[in-house]
Amino acid sequence: MISYLGIEFTQLAEDFLEATMPVDKHTRQSFGLLHGGASVVLAESIGSIAGYLCSADPQKVVGLEINASHLRAVFDGHVRGVCRALHVGRRHQVWQIEIFDACGHLCCTSRLTTAIID
Repeated sequence: MISYLGIEFTQLAEDFLEATMPVDKHTRQSFGLLHGGASVVLAESIGSIAGYLCSADPQKVVGLEINASHLRAVFDGHVRGVCRALHVGRRHQVWQIEIFDACGHLCCTSRLTTAIID
């Protein structure tokens, strides 16, 4: 799904992970704007990868809960998701993902809770 939607991981730093996604025929809904589900896929993808990067091999990271507030419509270009840890524990992680349009406006905020499985 990551490659189908055109999601590309663009930056990894000590305290965040960033990815971009095009707003195109694969990610738009019938009114021509970014589909909320595509934003959630971007958010969960970034959060899950961030969780994996914080876990020890052979642990697995699985999603428990995700929510999203869609704040601004996006019609074209790319969106950029930035993921930061709110909590990284032995069994659970909580991630905050903010998605911005090409002008830097916040268009979606999401929170992902993951479980760590041995």
